[in-house]
Amino acid sequence: MSANSPAAVVVLAAGGGTRMKSNSLPKVLHEVCGRSLVGHAVAAAEELTPDQLVVVIGHMREKVADHLAAHHPGARAVVQEEQNGTGHAVRTALEALAADGVELDGTVIVTTGDAPLLTGGTLGALAAAHTEQGNGVTVLTAVVPDPFGYGRILRDEADGAVAAIVEEKDASDAQRAIDEINSGVFAFDAKLLADALAEVTTDNSQGEEYLTDTLEILRRAGHRVGAVVADDYRDILGINDRVQLAHARRLLNDRLLERAMRAGVTVVDPATTWFDVQVSYEPDAVVLPNTQLQGSTHLGEGCEVGPNSTIKDTRIGAGARVSNTTADRAEIGDHAAAGPYAYLRPGARLARKAKVGTYVEVKNSELGEGAKVPHLSYIGDATIGEGSNVGAASVTVNYDGVNKHRTVIGAHCRTGSDNMFIAPVTVGDGAYTAAGSVIASDVPPGALGVGRAQQRNIAGWVQRKRAGTTSAQAAQAATERDERSATEA
Repeated sequence: MSANSPAAVVVLAAGGGTRMKSNSLPKVLHEVCGRSLVGHAVAAAEELTPDQLVVVIGHMREKVADHLAAHHPGARAVVQEEQNGTGHAVRTALEALAADGVELDGTVIVTTGDAPLLTGGTLGALAAAHTEQGNGVTVLTAVVPDPFGYGRILRDEADGAVAAIVEEKDASDAQRAIDEINSGVFAFDAKLLADALAEVTTDNSQGEEYLTDTLEILRRAGHRVGAVVADDYRDILGINDRVQLAHARRLLNDRLLERAMRAGVTVVDPATTWFDVQVSYEPDAVVLPNTQLQGSTHLGEGCEVGPNSTIKDTRIGAGARVSNTTADRAEIGDHAAAGPYAYLRPGARLARKAKVGTYVEVKNSELGEGAKVPHLSYIGDATIGEGSNVGAASVTVNYDGVNKHRTVIGAHCRTGSDNMFIAPVTVGDGAYTAAGSVIASDVPPGALGVGRAQQRNIAGWVQRKRAGTTSAQAAQAATERDERSATEA
């Protein structure tokens, strides 16, 4: 923990978010670019390495608590049993810490769980200014193009301190013209915050304890109320409905793409390309249009992904080519190729220079270096050795209705088209299998496996059994031609 770290960050995430119109998901668990709203708030807070990180939860608390435990185990969830206002939420957090013997000394940052564009850098600037200016409380503000609906910041002309925050409904015409607004994010002195919260009342139209009341309480007590203006007003945008959710997703995606491009990634069409926040990359990667990179996907140096691809939690090696492909928890090695129209399911692993081609599905299988499955095949629960080629329309028959079984195809094998490999089965190194075979027994190294029925032709069957059809007419005409040719010869 840094000597400049806040004593605590409190994230307010207890609200119901009724305007999201969701019966199954609390507002703070809706996702933007691969991370929940509350996850973005916690991630920004974690950049400050606070001594204590508390998330106040309430609505659908079990779901939110489980989510935090799974994704942000360093954050402590504190339940606000009844949502009695922002001041009550913060007081609930401080009381929970005190009950565990935690005595806060220093700066307490209070932020919201529904502002996914707020960065750790902006929070850090707020904390630094709060300390440097010696404020009792410091408000994060923003200058916005349209301040309608927000609380306006009134400043003291003498020293620029915050004199008051006036809500839209209470503002005069002159005050409504002010374009600096309150973000709902604050830095407090811990001791002063606790004392001020003790004085907050519910004497208002909503009957709630408002955190903003502490500003007037501290100002009356002679403490300076300062303000820090966010460099980018969009940092403070909160999410109240799905329209705002989509807008925030677009804004954050633009930031992520710009960061990638400035790091050396070519994004051919940013308008149709989507990155999650965990995506990583190396220079000279190329992302073609209509491509979605999700989860912890990594792009190796000089690889090319897209167009029309959805790649999730997948590692793509240097120089690899992935076209029109869906991949989920797969690994694509250096200079390997997938697609077009390939489906790589969890556990698919392509070694260096391996190839999975058109309309091929791979699940829980490894392809060795230079191995190829070029066309129209399903490879499930299989190991394919280096340099082997699997013929078109082949299937590893891995499931017997109860258990999965594995197919092993050795190195430098050549399997024919339309092969069925009935697992468990092994094709030895250097072996071949004949087209149209059902391979139900092991094929020794260097052998040719043939597993197909002997063909027999029944002459005249069509003319007898399908008389009057165009097939019968064509067959009869061919027969007559053959008879004439034989006579003339």
